[in-house]
Amino acid sequence: MGARARRFSTSLLAALAVASCARVGPPAEPAGPTERPVHGVIPLPSSVQLDPGDGFTVDSATVIFVPSGDPEAERIARYLSGLIGPSPERAPEVRVAAGPPPPGSISLATDLRGPVVGEEGYTLVVTADRITLRAQRPAGLFYGVQTLRQLLPPEVEYTAAYPRPLRVPAVRIADQPRFAWRGAMLDVARHFAPVEDVKRYIDLLALHKLNRLHLHLSDDQGWRIDIRSWPDLATHGGSTEVGGGPGGYYTQEQYADLVAYARDRFIVAVPEIDMPGHTNAALASYPELNCDGIAPPLYTGTEVGFSTLCVHSDTTYRFVDDVVREISALTPGPYFHVGGDEVEELTPEEYVRFIERVQEIVTSHGKRMVGWDEIAAADLTPGAVIQLWRPDTAHIEIIEAARRGASLVLSPADRIYLDMKYDSATVLGLTWAGVTDLRRAYDWDPATFLRGVAPSAILGVEAPLWAETVGNIRDIEHMAFPRLAAVAEVAWSPAESRSWSEFRTRLGAQAPRWSALGINFYRSPEVPWLPEALWWRGGER
Repeated sequence: MGARARRFSTSLLAALAVASCARVGPPAEPAGPTERPVHGVIPLPSSVQLDPGDGFTVDSATVIFVPSGDPEAERIARYLSGLIGPSPERAPEVRVAAGPPPPGSISLATDLRGPVVGEEGYTLVVTADRITLRAQRPAGLFYGVQTLRQLLPPEVEYTAAYPRPLRVPAVRIADQPRFAWRGAMLDVARHFAPVEDVKRYIDLLALHKLNRLHLHLSDDQGWRIDIRSWPDLATHGGSTEVGGGPGGYYTQEQYADLVAYARDRFIVAVPEIDMPGHTNAALASYPELNCDGIAPPLYTGTEVGFSTLCVHSDTTYRFVDDVVREISALTPGPYFHVGGDEVEELTPEEYVRFIERVQEIVTSHGKRMVGWDEIAAADLTPGAVIQLWRPDTAHIEIIEAARRGASLVLSPADRIYLDMKYDSATVLGLTWAGVTDLRRAYDWDPATFLRGVAPSAILGVEAPLWAETVGNIRDIEHMAFPRLAAVAEVAWSPAESRSWSEFRTRLGAQAPRWSALGINFYRSPEVPWLPEALWWRGGER
């Protein structure tokens, strides 16, 4: 996406496939002292009041209490129990009962009579006697659990920790997100990501209170989901990837499982089938999608802009309708992403007519159309979502579309494209939008990014991770973290509360937790990372 792949040779791709994710050259000096911050919660809550005292101790006697008649709270309580304990036999008991929670318990409940914190907000109070988590909706409870998780010591992420006592500081938190759309995009088309790797990424999104997973399911290099009415899309179009690897695709059952896994973590799946360009995998699978009736060969390079569906053919729109119908039936969320970027083989008029006709198809299947910012040239229906990615282009059409009722998701490539290199020495990644260090990903305000757009038109932000150079989950983690944590805070936390200097200290405290989770994160020299030795005890793993 985004002029994103200008020229890659086969030799470079081969080198990237075997290169380490580590920085080239000696390690950078730490950026300041490695002091413990007051707390290490990311994203920063709306309000945090640390109280004096010893706080609460989680031990083998702790129970998680849920009032009867609150099944979602019970489900989230069992999720919390699983986070604290490595097995049902060693995890805290979840007790469902009427009446007040007993002393020594962690209490979870939805409470419509409590403080107004919105659909995803929560309150969390930790005293020596108990932990009390309340929210108006289940999503808020889930996000409160993520905050509690980060208040627990990093040992909790290590499966042998429990029943070792785990101390939580005394604190009062009232929290709710700034933006409704807090997303991450994963390109599984250029390099296929197995189901378990996507689930791993979903869990890392959930830890940071992100709530949209945009899956880029098709491109020139691969088609990654089974479409039963057009089976060759997956079996032929999905049979390779960048550099000529084996590729792969998700069966409909696997895709539905991923969607459900995300939904259980309050993450909405946003499927993308890129069109009319970025379609060589589809064109290679079915000759009738080509205007000349000849299927091109499969493609394993990284050029962009050379492919297009035959936009004058009724067969093309039957194809689009079948694809949108089948994927929509598997995706309960309200969105369907149609791509629409980097189309160089159509006239502007042909492009606009195609987008408007596809918009009708998407709407007919009960979904809101999402597309990259080029779709702003079309006559969009109110509620359509434009995903801005080009930082260096005139935004007049986007601003006008927003005034007519379109919503915006901001993904400026020079800020939060996670496939950009951290610096000139980074092995993986691209540089067409520049190098994007951590501070650049953090130090901006979505509300003021586009002049002339009302803040109410901005749904939120999303960090794409394109996969030209990213071949496995270790690569994904290395390019995403720590920048994805910065994006999470940009999306969640109040603008007036955010501070780069304070954020980098809190982020540095995440190093032990991320290490315990096995995240292959980039140790940015901008951050005073807390040494693992400051928390690990016993010398065992």
